[in-house]
Amino acid sequence: MSTTDRTAARGRPRTSARVAAALPSWGELVARFGRRPRETPIVPRASIAAGALVAVVAIMTFLASLTAGAVVTVIGAAAEWQSDVAREVTVQVRPMAGRDLDADVARTVEIVRTAPGVTAVQPQDKAESARLLEPWLGSGLSLDSLPVPRLIVVAVTPGRPPDYVALKARLAAEVPGATLDDHRAFARRLRAMADTAVGIGLAVLALVMAATVLSVAFATRGAMATNRPTVEVLHFIGAKDAYVAGQFMRHFLFLGLHGGAIGGGAAALVFLLLGLVGGRLFGLGGADVAALFGGAALGPGGYLVLVGLVAVVALVTAVTARRVVTVTLRQVG
Repeated sequence: MSTTDRTAARGRPRTSARVAAALPSWGELVARFGRRPRETPIVPRASIAAGALVAVVAIMTFLASLTAGAVVTVIGAAAEWQSDVAREVTVQVRPMAGRDLDADVARTVEIVRTAPGVTAVQPQDKAESARLLEPWLGSGLSLDSLPVPRLIVVAVTPGRPPDYVALKARLAAEVPGATLDDHRAFARRLRAMADTAVGIGLAVLALVMAATVLSVAFATRGAMATNRPTVEVLHFIGAKDAYVAGQFMRHFLFLGLHGGAIGGGAAALVFLLLGLVGGRLFGLGGADVAALFGGAALGPGGYLVLVGLVAVVALVTAVTARRVVTVTLRQVG
């Protein structure tokens, strides 16, 4: 071996050592490019108790969503009814002895048409009156021998209705058999009925939320009892209560979102099916309900209410769990 070869051979180890020293270590590579190890949660994600709580939250959310959807439907129907009532009034002309009914109807139409705020006047003839009475008296009925009053439908401007007091006084003076009904009594009864339905719905929602809070509280105490050794070790080695409570809060927030999404989605599917085939499922009764409430289908606002309810249920679940854990840790301390 030549002198040059021996010199090169002696330099190789030193060169290799320099290269090895320049390269980062495995720990440095992991620190630079590796992921942080995932923390093991205090409460196991998959357990029988967690599945039972998801089922309970799903049932509660389903009931709450059905109630909220029904309340939204009633509120919308009541608003639509009140809007329709505010746009129309009715004048009834009764047959009077010694007076021509047709002449009284014509005179009533003239009086009402000249009142400020009236946009249209539509008197009903004998055929239309017979059609109104047909469900009770049958078809082919002659009204000549019956004292059936005539109805006049009057369309008014909702924001600027006529002076009903003055109009009633003029009708009473010129047409003795004419009476005006502005539907205010019906509107008051309708508003009272809608308010009662909304109050009942809100009471049911409050009961469902209370039951959800109690269920979550019991589930949280059970999870605390199951994982008590781990919680106590963390507590005594210096882990802050906020950290432990946050672990439980995230766990139960996930459970609340899971159960709430299942219950809210099931309720939305029910309303969607009722809107599509509700009338055919319940026959004539379903058609009457649809005519009364405008159908069971929810609009975009109703489905947004269901989404918001799911979020509220998840938030209530998480906050309840955090509160229970915080109180328990204070007792341990």
